[in-house]
Amino acid sequence: MLNPVHLRTLSVVLRTGSFADAAREIGYTGSAVSQQVAALERAVQAPLVERDAQSIRPTEAAKFLAARAADIINALSHLEDDMKGFSKGNYGLLRLGSFSTASQRLLPAGLASYLRRHPNSTVELEEGGPAELAALIREANLDVAVVFHHDLVPQKWPANVVAVPLLAEELLLLVPESHRLAAADSITMADVAEENWVSGKEDSSGDACLRHLCAGAGYQPRVNVRSNNYDAIRGMVRSGLGIALVPALDHVPTDGIVATRLGGCGARRHVSALRQKTEAGVSVTSILNCLGRSADRLAASTPGLIRQTKQPEAMAPAEYLAGLRAS
Repeated sequence: MLNPVHLRTLSVVLRTGSFADAAREIGYTGSAVSQQVAALERAVQAPLVERDAQSIRPTEAAKFLAARAADIINALSHLEDDMKGFSKGNYGLLRLGSFSTASQRLLPAGLASYLRRHPNSTVELEEGGPAELAALIREANLDVAVVFHHDLVPQKWPANVVAVPLLAEELLLLVPESHRLAAADSITMADVAEENWVSGKEDSSGDACLRHLCAGAGYQPRVNVRSNNYDAIRGMVRSGLGIALVPALDHVPTDGIVATRLGGCGARRHVSALRQKTEAGVSVTSILNCLGRSADRLAASTPGLIRQTKQPEAMAPAEYLAGLRAS
């Protein structure tokens, strides 16, 4: 196979008319240029230059070879430029995972910032639950995934996955505006022991968190309606079908609904970005920085959101519930 470096050297030799001038332009020695042309002659089995004491003259074979190689050399030059851009995060596909609420509230500003910095990049978004997205990160089918976990619902990420903290969310209690506690400054889980609930599906971490909190107050929640769609949950609450517990990021102020912080509840939902443990490339580092800045803005403008930069301490449900009962 012909050496592309040697082809490029030949083209410079033919354009400058001498080994010495070509060497100065390329940054080689004259001897190195001569050796590369000789190696190319051996490869094509034909003389490429006629040498004398003062100058060199290209042969017809050299002119033919240089003409045919021009497009190849240009293509390689463009490829080098493209790879330099890729290494700076300016090219290629960023495969991003997220859950629905983060896709609506956290990602838009983060992606806008990322694409301003890397205008030749494209982004492909995959939505799913935390376990599903973590598996895609583990198998390198995604570059970054935005996920959540609840304090009282143990979550262990795969061994080759790193979680980068973004946000902590307070849990808000939603009640109809006609509810007996709608005007209360603070509501505890004990205050709503006799209420009907609208909750997530039984296999969801949100529903598990609700059950742990109710257990800490000494009862099991009576759930009338289940849905993992927070728009639907708000509609159910407004219609008086029950009360609901929602993370701050999922709360949208709605006519007919009052949102109240839970008194004596230190449990949170946490939003993180997952990536593989291997050294992060420029694109991954850049999108993580952009998501961090988006989280800064959200936390500054949204009640119940806290910017998180360190991993939260693990909260064992049994110890948390024992603490609630003691208080």
